[in-house]
Amino acid sequence: MNDPIASDRGGETALADDADDVLPQRTAPLSVLAGSAKSVQNAILPFAFIAFSQRDNPFGIGFAVLIALVIVGLGILFSYLRWTRLTYRLGANDIRVESGILSRAARSVPYERIQDVSLEQSFVPRLLGLVEVKFETGAGGGDDLTLAYLREEQAEALREVVRERRDREVVPATADGEASGEPDPVLFSMGPGRLLVYGLFSFSLAVVAVLFGLTQQFEAVLPFELWDFDAWEDRLAGSGAWLSGLGPTAQIVGGAIAILSLIVVGFVTGIVRTFLRDWEFRLERTAKGFRRRRGLLTKTDVVMPVHRVQAVQIGTRILRRQFGWHGLKFVSLAQDSGSSSHDVAPFAKLAEIDPIIRAAGFEPPAGDLAWQRPSGAYRVDKALLGFLSMAVVAAVTWVFAPFFWIALIPLAVGVFIAFREAFVWRYERNALCERQLFQRSGWLAPDTRIANRVKLQSVEISQGPLARKRGYSTLHLGLAGGSFDLQGLPVARARELRDAVLASISRTDFSELV
Repeated sequence: MNDPIASDRGGETALADDADDVLPQRTAPLSVLAGSAKSVQNAILPFAFIAFSQRDNPFGIGFAVLIALVIVGLGILFSYLRWTRLTYRLGANDIRVESGILSRAARSVPYERIQDVSLEQSFVPRLLGLVEVKFETGAGGGDDLTLAYLREEQAEALREVVRERRDREVVPATADGEASGEPDPVLFSMGPGRLLVYGLFSFSLAVVAVLFGLTQQFEAVLPFELWDFDAWEDRLAGSGAWLSGLGPTAQIVGGAIAILSLIVVGFVTGIVRTFLRDWEFRLERTAKGFRRRRGLLTKTDVVMPVHRVQAVQIGTRILRRQFGWHGLKFVSLAQDSGSSSHDVAPFAKLAEIDPIIRAAGFEPPAGDLAWQRPSGAYRVDKALLGFLSMAVVAAVTWVFAPFFWIALIPLAVGVFIAFREAFVWRYERNALCERQLFQRSGWLAPDTRIANRVKLQSVEISQGPLARKRGYSTLHLGLAGGSFDLQGLPVARARELRDAVLASISRTDFSELV
């Protein structure tokens, strides 16, 4: 059998026993078109620039079209060559990928190193029925492996084959991992109404910033100086003189309209970004773990095995908190858009978040938890150091600034830092229960992190010179896929947490964990 990805009559993926003897496979032929789409995007900007700069030349448009066709043609050629030189093969113990036109590269990733296999569809590949398959190793960056592109059914079958072989290598098959044939329960989803509210709370002026950046980059090709206020004043003195003659009331109204326009742009931008990213957001509990699907133009399909969820994080923002909206993230070994935290319920009520936390094997903070604060000396030191650093800046400013009052600005910042540190200290807490470690921080936008004591990789207590003298320390907890640090703990508290975590790890038989 040459193709290790096969299906039996029941639609189940079958494994090839002679996996080491299979021939290398190519990605879908339509990958050439999907890869060529990038060359079309790359040709738009040169075409627009040449067409505009040569607008007085009768052959300018033709020259711009010629350059654009050359760019597109080269893109198609290189896309075809990359496709012919890209092959993959499923071995008995690893997946092997060879690529490169002139410089050849061979990559082999053992199944046991693959944390997850995710599917992603950007706009053009989605139109062609193609999927990008990402093999996440947990290391992130260039260590992850990507196959672009496969047909949808081919990608699904490949994912199942790789997962089966990975689980056969790492996690023995159990009856709990078998599919029951029943529909997967939906833990959380967001419809258009929820997305609209989410978008309103995701206010963003990113579009304004992008337009401002473009004007800065391409100001040279504009027929006037965009930021020359004298030129604008001359224009208003001419055809726009009527506007300046309306009086201060009309000018105030005009300013208010401009500010309102920015606010509207901010809300619209937030709504559009939310709909594009989280359209048809759906979190399901499957036999393989948590399956999350979302996206309008770029659709992603990610499965997170339960045993790979290292910690959970519940967060909110100032305005969202007033209406009871929170977000839930899983800290996992796999990557999610460049981050180790997976959004599993980005805009939800606490009543919707609690069942997801429990399904991941964690427990929400109980009402009788014994929360403890960091050392008071730690906050005093941070407040004083923050104030003194800004006081030094104020002193330097006092000497060299043309006006002495400018030095009051960094001094005021130092006072603000000092008061903030003294105030926020009351809202930073940590707690310990039989299975978990909790960390809570933030006043207006509180954030809660929950880690399983058994899943922590290491425990380290560190103290600098000032910390040793003042009697506090930092507890560094090794968390795969993230970090979990408790700063400013009294030394006795740090040792208590360290001993509790190490005791949980030492009495656990990890061979029985699935």
